Amino acid sequence: MNSALSAAQNEAQKLALTLEQWEADEARIRARLAPVGVARPDQVFGKTGQEFFDAIFSGELPAFGIGKTLDFLPIEIKDGRAVYQGRPSARHYNPMGTVHGGWFSAMLDSAVGCAVHCTLAAGKAFTTAELKVNIVRPLTDKITLVRAEGQVIHLGKRMATADGRLVGADGKLYAHASTTCFIFDAQI
Repeated sequence: MNSALSAAQNEAQKLALTLEQWEADEARIRARLAPVGVARPDQVFGKTGQEFFDAIFSGELPAFGIGKTLDFLPIEIKDGRAVYQGRPSARHYNPMGTVHGGWFSAMLDSAVGCAVHCTLAAGKAFTTAELKVNIVRPLTDKITLVRAEGQVIHLGKRMATADGRLVGADGKLYAHASTTCFIFDAQI
């Protein structure tokens, strides 16, 4: 009995520490982000994908509007990997009282798409050609923070693929996704 109680206490402590770290990560990022907006083409053209995201994280370029609308933000975007953090809430609910699949999809699309975007050379752009999302357990506002982590699997000249996972601070998987992206020359 004591070992079960001890294991439960250890898990609770681990969860609390992870949530504390995630809250600190979010506060650090929010302090640097510029207000929401859309970067002008002349601000973006000539930047690599990584330079684009570095400019967002430094506040040089505006933050994404979709993140404000759906209450999620980028935590890290680098080297073919992107991490977004979100706060599920009742305003994201479907009629059945759980988070709508569109919220899962938007977070995962951001993670897998930005994982691809940060690998692109200057003058290149991408668009999502296909997004497949599998929701493996329901999500409610009882889970205060989740992270969507995207990772590039294949990067070619015209096509890229990436996979993503949406997890809670306790490590539970809520959804996973895969994407195919078309890569093309950016137009100014």
